[in-house]
Amino acid sequence: MEELLLPTGEEEARSEHSSCAPGETRKAMVDRIKNFFQEIINASDLKQTLKNFCKRNGLLTLSVLAVLTGCVLGFMLRGSQLSIQAKIYFSFPGELLMRMLKMLILPLITSSLMSGLSSMESKACCRIGVLTVTYYLWTTFIAVVVGILLVIIIKPGVGTEVESHRLGGGPVMTSADALLDLIRNMVPANIIEATFQQYKTDLVPVLKVQTKTIQPNFVYIIPDDNDPKGRTVYLELTPAPEVMYKTSPGTSQQMNVLGIVIFSATMGLLLGRMGERGAPLINVCQCINECVMKIINAAVWYFPFGIIFLVAGKILDMQDPSTLGRKLGWYGVTVMAGLFVHGLLLLLFYFLLTRKNPFSYCRGLLQAMVIALATSSSSATLPITMKCLLENCHVDRQIARFVLPVGATINMDGTALYEAVAAIFIAQVNDYELDLGQLVTISITATAASIGAAGIPQAGLVTMVIVLTSVGLPPDDITLIVAIDWILDRFRTMINVLGDALAAGIIGHLCRKDFPVGSTGKPVPSYGTQNPHTPNNSHSVNVPMVDLHTHSHCMMNAMGESASQRHMHTVYYNICQV
Repeated sequence: MEELLLPTGEEEARSEHSSCAPGETRKAMVDRIKNFFQEIINASDLKQTLKNFCKRNGLLTLSVLAVLTGCVLGFMLRGSQLSIQAKIYFSFPGELLMRMLKMLILPLITSSLMSGLSSMESKACCRIGVLTVTYYLWTTFIAVVVGILLVIIIKPGVGTEVESHRLGGGPVMTSADALLDLIRNMVPANIIEATFQQYKTDLVPVLKVQTKTIQPNFVYIIPDDNDPKGRTVYLELTPAPEVMYKTSPGTSQQMNVLGIVIFSATMGLLLGRMGERGAPLINVCQCINECVMKIINAAVWYFPFGIIFLVAGKILDMQDPSTLGRKLGWYGVTVMAGLFVHGLLLLLFYFLLTRKNPFSYCRGLLQAMVIALATSSSSATLPITMKCLLENCHVDRQIARFVLPVGATINMDGTALYEAVAAIFIAQVNDYELDLGQLVTISITATAASIGAAGIPQAGLVTMVIVLTSVGLPPDDITLIVAIDWILDRFRTMINVLGDALAAGIIGHLCRKDFPVGSTGKPVPSYGTQNPHTPNNSHSVNVPMVDLHTHSHCMMNAMGESASQRHMHTVYYNICQV
């Protein structure tokens, strides 16, 4: 009995060990916490950590805070009932931001394409071009399919009562005219004119009035004092004039980015084939490109200040949010869900094609995404996207110079998805059943229309008419979605920018064998800074070096010296550096 009640030696040791173990564990945890806080409190390490964080993410943090501050400031000032003139003055810093970004579009596109394509071999250039255009068209078509599937499943227009003021039945451009305008803009008649306007077919009304009628329309008998039976009065009513529309060439006050891209790409390819004769112009383009990037590096610090007033000004012009949510809430949810699903598909494509982590790649694009959210313009975001790809994502410079300008012009995944969803939403509101053939027509038309859409805010509303008329829907019903378009436009611009950046990473990975890698593991720079005594890279243009004699006071004397006197000290300069 005592043996059962009294513990043995092993049980005593086990109990002592079990009783001491929790105390030792707590003590170890306390020591770890103390060491952790001591490492954090260490002044030098904390200072260095904050310095590194601000250096890497300072501008991004300021931009995010600027967006949040703009939203709060805009909603706070909505109750102050500002006048239209006061809103214009309030939004002036944001207007400066947009003008600053648009100023850099033209020099960046032309210099990037000319200098990038001129330094590529013809075979590599053709391969990159085919891959880029094929990828963009394929992802745009996938975006349209995703939008069509979601709008059919969710059905946001069924049972929706939308009060809107219909516009009068005005002229409607046909899909054929829009397609022809797209092809005309690809070949601009005047390249200087293409920098500030593009071709657009105008529909001019022609009135056909019938001047003479065959017989009277109405006969009235008017009583008269002289004639008790009344006298007959014949009244002729001129029929309403028949309105017919004829096409005439016109212009739109927007930059013809598509024509500039094709012209610059053609010039870059031909400059690369010209060898040393084309090197001076290539160096000029490279200098312009470097200057634009330096301007961007200096201007980005103004962006947080401009974003605050840009976002707040848009919120001041917004209608009542509760009214928008009640009328167009499900439509907005459908578009946002489609953009989210398509963004995940783009990340999946990047992982499958490169076998790299897409989230770490997107971490370097956050600055461009914030600017896209604030400006709602993929073309205006192009300089920031270029900066993020070169500095954060380490994409090859030649790839970025070609893929990004082309993507900002023809890759409009978010716009294509939005147009498909909006067209079917309008059909659902009007109780218009769409068959399979009409859905296929919408998918093809939305893909083609998105290519011709300009990279400016709310450009999708212009090309929406083409999609609606292709299936017989009333174009005037675009007014149903105008109220919420400015909000959705910002998020689809983010998807457009994300698609361009991921395309650059994918094309850079697939074509990495076409570009040499130096001893440091980085691609060899394409601009002409090579040593004149070493053979140039076979993929870049032979850039001539000008030798300047340090002992000569005049360039003409130096150039006129004989060959025997050329052994004195010589300094080699690149034409671009001079």
